[in-house]
Amino acid sequence: MAEVLVYVDHVDGAVRKPTLELLTLARRIGEPVAVALGSGAGGTAATLAEHGAVKVLTHEAAEYADYLVVPKVDALQAAHEAVSPAAVLVPSSAEGKEIAARLALRIGSGIITDAVDLEAGDEGPVATQSVFAAAYTTRSRVSKGTPVITVKPNSAAVEPAPAAGAVEALSVSFSEKATGTKVTARTPRESTGRPELTEAAIVVSGGRGVNGAENFAVIEALADSLGAAVGASRAAVDAGWYPHTNQVGQTGKSVSPQLYIAAGISGAIQHRAGMQTSKTIVAINKDAEAPIFELVDYGVVGDLFDVVPQLTEEIRTRKG
Repeated sequence: MAEVLVYVDHVDGAVRKPTLELLTLARRIGEPVAVALGSGAGGTAATLAEHGAVKVLTHEAAEYADYLVVPKVDALQAAHEAVSPAAVLVPSSAEGKEIAARLALRIGSGIITDAVDLEAGDEGPVATQSVFAAAYTTRSRVSKGTPVITVKPNSAAVEPAPAAGAVEALSVSFSEKATGTKVTARTPRESTGRPELTEAAIVVSGGRGVNGAENFAVIEALADSLGAAVGASRAAVDAGWYPHTNQVGQTGKSVSPQLYIAAGISGAIQHRAGMQTSKTIVAINKDAEAPIFELVDYGVVGDLFDVVPQLTEEIRTRKG
């Protein structure tokens, strides 16, 4: 069976959930070979093997942290030359899509971004995408070279499938451009204790109907009762009620959780573009004619300040 390269997104050896989802998808089309780079790369092997990686290619160097993107592209290109894979899978983050695009250009291959599903085909992997503000679903494949595919978080379940996970050192020669853009400073993001927005299984978002920054405490309380991430509509972000890093929509982040709860959000097309691929959608809005109700699985017509606190209390009660 052909091998499939999987780029590993990790923090000092702690593998992030989207990578484990990629391993699930990679097993559908071949044997997963993980590529772990940077500090703590060797510490990823046990987790990757537990989730199906037959091999783990590792390379640790300061360049991965000190410079932007290009050293990682150099390493993936080296892995591609060493393995000759059937496909290369990369998490569909902002950095991941830049890495994938640069790699595809270097190896003369086609690229598919923001896939939400992947399956084996007679002529190569077939990717499913949600396009044009999630109005259409397409199925496509790369017709030239090794397919480079970025996959959105929450596109597949994390499924343990123990494999050998043999660790091999990857030989990497950095290009002249690898040191072209240096990272001069880092400011750690303040931890909220909540899941990362794009990776969360549950997202609770507030919009214009929240009517003020101080009222987002109601949204946060519901999110915390569910172990969810907090999102916001563009209207709420533009009003200064919540940080832009939490904006869901065409000009913010795209999410695809198992459950998406929209409170006080009308459902403008740009917001729908960022959450319409959610598996189950619940809306709470006092306007029965709000466009959001056109795409929901469950809708509650009512004032969010009445409905959300009751929902939060009920969840807490059921949790004991």
